[in-house]
Amino acid sequence: MPLVGIVIGSKRDTELIQPALDMLKELGIEHEFSVISAHRNPQRAREYGLEAEKRGLKVIIAAAGYAAHLPGVLASWTTLPVIGVPLPTSELKGMDALLSVVQMPGGVPVACTGIGASGAKNAALLAVQILGLEDREIREAYRKYKQELAKG
Repeated sequence: MPLVGIVIGSKRDTELIQPALDMLKELGIEHEFSVISAHRNPQRAREYGLEAEKRGLKVIIAAAGYAAHLPGVLASWTTLPVIGVPLPTSELKGMDALLSVVQMPGGVPVACTGIGASGAKNAALLAVQILGLEDREIREAYRKYKQELAKG
């Protein structure tokens, strides 16, 4: 059963979120991947948010560029932690998306990573840390990752 849901707003963003998919795979974390536009298909975004917990998800990673509404829209429909990844898809190179994600209104929190590929990787690692709070195996996999990282 997937523990992490990764959602992007457009198929064109797949390459930008790939580091998150790769990191979850490397650490053995089951996940699902969906393309859902908050603007073009708001009903599907609503359903995804409402049903995520029932499907067994524990964390959602939502990546978007431009106005980056997807993380906030999903956060409005779930009580699960949502991690937003701003994508550099506009002329502003992701600064617009970054500001959109970090400026959620009070009561609708969204964690935010950096822009682009490194942000995607860090979103996956943050999801792993969250999952590790209650799962010793996941916590140990993350510990081993950190030990390898320290070796250079």
